[in-house]
Amino acid sequence: MGLKGFAEGGIASIVAGCSTHPLDLIKVRMQLQGESAPIQTNLRPALAFQTSTTVNAPPLRVGVIGVGSRLIREEGMRALFSGVSATVLRQTLYSTTRMGLYDILKGKWTDPETKTMPLTKKIGAGAIAGAIGAAVGNPADVAMVRMQADGRLPLAERRNYKSVLDAITQMIRGEGVTSLWRGSSLTINRAMLVTSSQLASYDSVKETILEKGLLQDGLGTHVLASFAAGFVASVASNPVDVIKTRVMNMKVVAGVAPPYKGAVDCALKTVKAEGIMALYKGFVPTVSRQAPFTVVLFVTLEQVRKVFKDYDF
Repeated sequence: MGLKGFAEGGIASIVAGCSTHPLDLIKVRMQLQGESAPIQTNLRPALAFQTSTTVNAPPLRVGVIGVGSRLIREEGMRALFSGVSATVLRQTLYSTTRMGLYDILKGKWTDPETKTMPLTKKIGAGAIAGAIGAAVGNPADVAMVRMQADGRLPLAERRNYKSVLDAITQMIRGEGVTSLWRGSSLTINRAMLVTSSQLASYDSVKETILEKGLLQDGLGTHVLASFAAGFVASVASNPVDVIKTRVMNMKVVAGVAPPYKGAVDCALKTVKAEGIMALYKGFVPTVSRQAPFTVVLFVTLEQVRKVFKDYDF
């Protein structure tokens, strides 16, 4: 175990994160749909970042293809990789930590005689690893969300971050160092859900396939188990992910009350103004991103393990 699990998980996570970054960006844009439209009632006045006296109808909410097409048309192909430097940093901090810790806990909690680990312990190990990883990686997560969302703002309101380091620097100067951990409780809750459901599902589905002799331990098994794990993780985490995205992206101005007081306030305002299904905004791109992310993650992980199997560190 030791450092090897961290290295293997980190490499696989960075490859998977960069490969699926455009889908993650589209997911963020969809989760923010409807948030900054001019509000005509007193349901959600604090949520309108733009001030306007013009009475406008709420913008049409479009799907994955529509959001992606509009993004390319208005911002260019390069916009699909907005915030990719933050993704690399996030995976380096967050995923490396969670994957490595899960590997260590899995080794400690696996029965030495049966070589098995109960599902409850897998979920517990994933929750612990995810929580610690999220706490470590939250600054990069905030920077990534803001960089991905920047293009949807009016030109005068854009933050125009040049890189993840520039984003972090500007946040510290303008909003204080605590802004780097804005939404951290949500990040931790989401990470606990994603890691426990994703890693536990992958291990359990893979073990079931091998035990029943449905497939050999190879690419087919890894892909099938990964798809199942990605879908389970998406269903479990999407509501928390929507709230996390909105809290992290909110614009805080000195002397002005912030759009949200916290996670619960954001959830209540979102549901009140947009309905309960607003918590599943971006679900299609979440699944579309989570499934291939999980497949690339675990397929790459299995290959990296083969490369590192003869090394101890």
